[in-house]
Amino acid sequence: MNRRTLLSSIAALAFLPLTARLGFALDRPLTAEEEQMIREIGTHNSAIRTMAGRFLQIDSQGGRSEGTFFLERPSRIRFRYNPPSREEIISVGRGFYVVDRREQTQYAYPQDRIPLRQFLDSEINFFNTNIVAVSSSADYFTITLADDTPIGVVEVSLVFDSASKDLVQWSLVEPSGAELTFSLYDVQKNVEIPRSYFYIDPTYRSVEPQIR
Repeated sequence: MNRRTLLSSIAALAFLPLTARLGFALDRPLTAEEEQMIREIGTHNSAIRTMAGRFLQIDSQGGRSEGTFFLERPSRIRFRYNPPSREEIISVGRGFYVVDRREQTQYAYPQDRIPLRQFLDSEINFFNTNIVAVSSSADYFTITLADDTPIGVVEVSLVFDSASKDLVQWSLVEPSGAELTFSLYDVQKNVEIPRSYFYIDPTYRSVEPQIR
């Protein structure tokens, strides 16, 4: 599995049925402390209107990719992979676009069918999502969400720093068990992000998504 896994996962989730909850459930009740932590994480991150930084992506085979990201609530994010890649994933508030600057092509998916969409909301409320697991350690608190897709159940685990409540990592696990992990670093919060960073060139040719 390589960087394409993120793109193929987005393609699969493009066809996710429009249901808020799909019958997923925790295998145990949340404790009062866990419920409080989830609320505090949502409140803290909802107050962060913009974020920018770098990411490191590692796949199940140990493949590594790096790049930069820019986030602006609600519903705008941009992942730009370092050269030699010329691909980007951009949300412009009404959908996600996979853009190839070399080929000058783009293809799009509905915003509400993409991993991380809950974290892009203006007001984050994880209790309105499909929480299937929570875990904690001395330093981190993890919330795992699930969605049912044509390729099976896809899980996204969001890892937060327990002290700061900041998102530091997330992992996407496909039904096959293949995993893609993103770690964030050099993150700056509430920074000015140019509007052009969430721009899709209208001259780029629209192509059909490829599900792999």
